[in-house]
Amino acid sequence: MTSNWQNYYTPGTVAAALDILQRHEGRARVIGGGTDLLVESRRGLRRPLEAIVDATRIEGLDSISAEDDYLVIGCGVTHTTIVNDPQILRYGQCLAQSCGVIGGPQVRNTGTLAGNVAHALPAGDGTIGLLALGGEVEVASAAGTRWMPAKDTFEGPGRSIIDRHREILTRLRFKRTAANEGSAFHRVMRPQGLCLPIISMATRLKMDGDIITAAGISMGPVGPVPWFAEPAAEILVGGPASEEQFNTAANVALENISLRTSKYRATAEYRETMIRTYLPIILATAARRAGARS
Repeated sequence: MTSNWQNYYTPGTVAAALDILQRHEGRARVIGGGTDLLVESRRGLRRPLEAIVDATRIEGLDSISAEDDYLVIGCGVTHTTIVNDPQILRYGQCLAQSCGVIGGPQVRNTGTLAGNVAHALPAGDGTIGLLALGGEVEVASAAGTRWMPAKDTFEGPGRSIIDRHREILTRLRFKRTAANEGSAFHRVMRPQGLCLPIISMATRLKMDGDIITAAGISMGPVGPVPWFAEPAAEILVGGPASEEQFNTAANVALENISLRTSKYRATAEYRETMIRTYLPIILATAARRAGARS
């Protein structure tokens, strides 16, 4: 099998990676673990490229660190590293859960959260976990670097505002959950292994006693991009952590999405039932975890 590119680079610095991209003038592309892009290229779903720029070897971007109130994840960090990291397990539990269901062990050992986000699929599990935490991404280009909300990077299935031919998603970050906060994730899928998710949902709640003072909810696939469910989250704030309140949030979420039937996943009716069933459960789990840490 011939490769779908002419050159494969493993730069050691962001500056070197950007220089390669600039020299190839849009005919090169950045990859993380390559678990999606390489498969798509071999299936003929991606046009041939002059070059691949592997960002996982960039010095300093292969680790997880604490900076002020944030946990910062380099673009070379794999799903397996996230799943096993004590800081993520303590301060971003829904992200550890979401990265833990991606593919099989081989995929998790190679694939990266940065690649999951940059690939911009509507149901990227790691993406759903990051969005619930209010995650942000750092993008480097010839003009400099900028942080932006992860939820604002998605344009459509596989389409991101990040120009993967000229820019690099270098780091991701989220604010660590405080003592009165908790998060949770759940994925519904077919019994067979390595299947696409029917629906994935994640949440982050902040509590003051039994009252919810802040909330974030994300889910996918419920449309062309992963969804940060502001209407459902807003209805929770100021109310109690109760079954009635959580059921109301599920109803509000369903009022603001347009589910479709997919022969590869499930019917719209089944997805609706899964949201009604599991969103209240993960909300209750996050509230319980917040209470346990208060």
